[in-house]
Amino acid sequence: MKSALQIARASYKPRLPKVLNGNPKIVEGQITEAVSDRKAIKELFPNTYGMPVITFEQADTMANLPQANVGVILSGGQAPGGHNVIAGLFDGLKKINPNNTLYGFLGGPSGLVDHKYIELDANIVDEYRNTGGFDIIGSGRTKLETTEQFELGKEICNKLNIKAIVIIGGDDSNTNACILAEYYKAKDYNIQVIGCPKTIDGDLKNDMIETSFGFDTACKVYSELIGNIQRDANSAKKYWHFIRLMGRSASHITLECALQTQPNIAIISEEVEAKRMSLSEIVDDIVKVIVERGNAGLNFGTVLIPEGLIEFIPNVKVLIAELNDLLAENKEFNVLKSDEQKRNFIIERLSSESKATFLGLPLAIARQLSLDRDSHGNVQVSLIETEKLLIEMVATRLAELKKEGNYKGKFSSLGHFFGYEGRCAAPSNFDTDYCYSLGYTAAMLVSAGKTGYMSLVRNLAEPVDSWIAGGVPITMMLNMEKKSGKFKPVIRKALVDLSGRPFKYFADNRQKWNGLECNYIYPGPIQYFGPKEVCDMPTKTLMLEHNIL
Repeated sequence: MKSALQIARASYKPRLPKVLNGNPKIVEGQITEAVSDRKAIKELFPNTYGMPVITFEQADTMANLPQANVGVILSGGQAPGGHNVIAGLFDGLKKINPNNTLYGFLGGPSGLVDHKYIELDANIVDEYRNTGGFDIIGSGRTKLETTEQFELGKEICNKLNIKAIVIIGGDDSNTNACILAEYYKAKDYNIQVIGCPKTIDGDLKNDMIETSFGFDTACKVYSELIGNIQRDANSAKKYWHFIRLMGRSASHITLECALQTQPNIAIISEEVEAKRMSLSEIVDDIVKVIVERGNAGLNFGTVLIPEGLIEFIPNVKVLIAELNDLLAENKEFNVLKSDEQKRNFIIERLSSESKATFLGLPLAIARQLSLDRDSHGNVQVSLIETEKLLIEMVATRLAELKKEGNYKGKFSSLGHFFGYEGRCAAPSNFDTDYCYSLGYTAAMLVSAGKTGYMSLVRNLAEPVDSWIAGGVPITMMLNMEKKSGKFKPVIRKALVDLSGRPFKYFADNRQKWNGLECNYIYPGPIQYFGPKEVCDMPTKTLMLEHNIL
């Protein structure tokens, strides 16, 4: 059974950049260099380093190209629009040559290694057009990084006569795509590898990649929920809602949702780190707003919190590093029986700064930092419920102020985490078109014989007709970072730019939003049908970056 929306969305025809509706030809630009560590990157990628950025332009005729089979992989966490990348890839391949065949590797990169696949024909692809999720072939988080994996991939490609692999994923997945492309090129295996930029977190972006797919839809889903909560808060007038949002490595989602909904408070991790704010100072800032509103009889509001905040707070980061060094494989600690013994063991061995930070944490969070550790003995930061940490610390501070007679309000709170709610939503019109264009562009890159490239669609704040399609060498995005004690090439994550227009707009307006007036915006659900200004608007971030807002 299908819902009415599913049936209606099936008939939506994704729009393509004007150049892709015709007969595109490749125009090569200047050669490229890595963002940093250029010598090391060039040594690691001698066959795919320094390639030019590619742009497609109109040609008079479509080249008559030979038949080529292609494999596609969905890698990492889900993001709205992944199915449309596959649909665009499928349609592009069929336009190039109707005999081209698309194979989907099942369960992510492991499908390539384990030789698990299906042929994606028109009947299968048509069922998934314009839908959310990655369930057409499934996804997974297996890393492609060993020679054995690469050779197993070559075996199945040779068996199925696959000439190219398209990997749809985030920064780690596209780094793996770059490594795989270099290996196959060096071995002269005649297997191309193309990447597509995916992540709802929005941290796969740079001078060429304006946004990763799924970010627009996820932010619109979260902003609808935040708007609903703000309407409820303004109606009931009795709760402070602390809302943690996806985005461990960067605060793009929190910033975009703040721009869309105008909450009372939004914390941006990158600003916290730049200002070297302590956890206590963050709590002080929240308390200041709550007291001002509470003393005026406004005992409600919203606080947006990025998922990775803890890792950006300098004194907490130092504490976590000390705990990792102290407790990893510490036999003396591991034989202690009670939580109290373990807590005292830690307190006695921390530096004075980290001891003060540790003692200032709620007991439950302190316990989580010391006991809930991964297989390497490290703190599992992603499991820390930051909204509950802040609620408890804020409540303690407000109770002290009330005793002193400096707070007259009432504090009741509710915590929320918005994560999985946004990962598999039916894609917005923007993501529907963008993803289809990325897939179609990937097909054009395959037909041009390119490898080690990421599918590129730019000029995204303009109407779709004006979008620019092409490809960018993945090596251009690489730098060297320390992972598990070794320096490895990775795509540099993009953090919120504190000097960029989106953050500056937020910073210029937040004082007005957290004051005594109600400045909430209620975006409502994603609109798939209706006026262009309702249905086809990109994110506020993109509009500000392009000087449209």
